[in-house]
Amino acid sequence: MATSTSTSTSTSTSKSVAEPARRADSARPLPRRKGRGRERPNIPGGLGGFVWLIVIIAPVYYIIVTSLKTQADVYADGPLALPAKPTLDNYVLVLQNDFFQYFLNSVIVTLVATALALAVSVLAAYPIVRSRGSFARGTMSIYLLGLAIPLQATIIPVYLLITKMGLYDTLWAIILPAAAFAIPISVLIIVNFMRDIPAELFESMRMDGAGDWRILRSLVLPLVQPALVTVGIYNALGVWNGFLFPLILTQSPQNRVLPLSLWTFQGQFSVNVPAILAAVVLSALPMLAAYIFGRRYLVAGLTAGFGK
Repeated sequence: MATSTSTSTSTSTSKSVAEPARRADSARPLPRRKGRGRERPNIPGGLGGFVWLIVIIAPVYYIIVTSLKTQADVYADGPLALPAKPTLDNYVLVLQNDFFQYFLNSVIVTLVATALALAVSVLAAYPIVRSRGSFARGTMSIYLLGLAIPLQATIIPVYLLITKMGLYDTLWAIILPAAAFAIPISVLIIVNFMRDIPAELFESMRMDGAGDWRILRSLVLPLVQPALVTVGIYNALGVWNGFLFPLILTQSPQNRVLPLSLWTFQGQFSVNVPAILAAVVLSALPMLAAYIFGRRYLVAGLTAGFGK
């Protein structure tokens, strides 16, 4: 009995001594971590970013401001001076010179080529992700090899192939090569998204009796929708701004697209700089709007699959 009494007494004594010590430790201010204070501003980095911003904005400012000037104002005022009397006559002049025909051709080529590249890329990415062994690695290597081949190096074979197929000077002569060169990067992005889908979801649908087409339609496509939006915007920007294929593979004015029409306007309005820049502004507006509304999906899609 005496032993237990002494033990309990010593325990209570140690608790009573430890309690104030613990309170004192908690009340004591924690030491500051080094490097957690206010950081000094990065002045060289800020100046470099400001200079880079000026380099990017200055040409855009010049194009927009000059497109609102008359020819007399362009030569009388400085290149960056605001127009004394802004005018839209240059835009009216461009719209009256078959601009809508070129615009319609660009829309058709962009939509069809982008849709074709998306369809082929999804159908190619699914077996690459679901297959095991050397087939998937070999197929993926072929698509990666396509990224290393420059477009300019294939223009002669593409020209001969399009001519043999009887598609020269048609919109299909632009659509097919543009879609083909958009497929490798599209497959790469979509494959990285599909690999994030848990294998248990595929197995669950297999147990329910679903085939590959149903799995692709009901499971894969909804889950990789951000990748499809990313690939769609990225490819649309590339097809819309494409110049080499329209220049080599088309000839008649009714099959020209906007980038080629800008070259035509440059020859037609050789001394009318405001009209040429007005055509540049009009041709850039659709893709600018697409980028503004889809930039969140574009950035997320290009970074999500490669951050592992």
